[in-house]
Amino acid sequence: MISVFGSANMDLVAYVSEAPKRGETVTGQRFRTVPGGKGANQAIAAARAGARVAFLGAVGDDGFGAEMRATLSEAGVDVRGLRQVPGSSGIAHIVVDDAGGNSIIVVPGANGTITGPSGDDLAAISRSRALLLQLELPMEAVVAGAQAAQVAGVPVVLTPAPARPLPAELVGAVTTIVPNEHEAAAITGVTGAEAALEALLEQVEEVVITLGSDGALYGSRSGRRLRVPAVKVKAVDTTAAGDTFVGALAVARHSEGMDMADALRFASAAAALSVQREGASTSMPTRIEIENSMP
Repeated sequence: MISVFGSANMDLVAYVSEAPKRGETVTGQRFRTVPGGKGANQAIAAARAGARVAFLGAVGDDGFGAEMRATLSEAGVDVRGLRQVPGSSGIAHIVVDDAGGNSIIVVPGANGTITGPSGDDLAAISRSRALLLQLELPMEAVVAGAQAAQVAGVPVVLTPAPARPLPAELVGAVTTIVPNEHEAAAITGVTGAEAALEALLEQVEEVVITLGSDGALYGSRSGRRLRVPAVKVKAVDTTAAGDTFVGALAVARHSEGMDMADALRFASAAAALSVQREGASTSMPTRIEIENSMP
């Protein structure tokens, strides 16, 4: 089983020809609501890629919360660890342009009430093959989750987004960190993916830097280095492509024990499928789709 301790947001997605600049108003083409949040996205991605998945997080007592719970459950995710708290669920306001690029504003809502894993969460984490974490929960909760997994001997996979300074107690509990190129630069202060990878390896055992259409770069403290090309496709919407990559990578690497090179190819194929579809959770491919698309 893979556990995901993270955020659940309702994505409010506006599609435009070109994203507005500061002070500018543009006319949108259409609008939709899609269950998302980096934690929920990674849970759904991992479940669709073939793993048993438990989601640990919180939603509000509003309609968005009920819809997100239903979406996770329908994807095969165990939602017994999804708390309901008074107030609003988290939301993400997303603008997607015709080139498939996006900009996102996240309002934490119920996610901001989580200060750490509950007793039931700790039990789920201890039974897991890996714990997936992101930075859309309060930092104290993320640190507590990572340390609980470390104590239980469970690998911790961290997506450091939104990018922010990482406390030493978090970094010390992380097994694999998976930033994109911009996040890697923001965390390390180093320009260039290769240089950022080396800087991150001073803190973490394994590093995967996602490079969008340029693929992914991997390094470990053992000295192994890999560069895996992306599957060439026309992007429609890149929302949650990184979460799809991480969810699929965790399945391949930790649930199934694939060699890292094969796991990266599996994750890249999953991400390539997701960018050809609109939305976050709605864009994530099934196991059969991933296998059929691998080069």
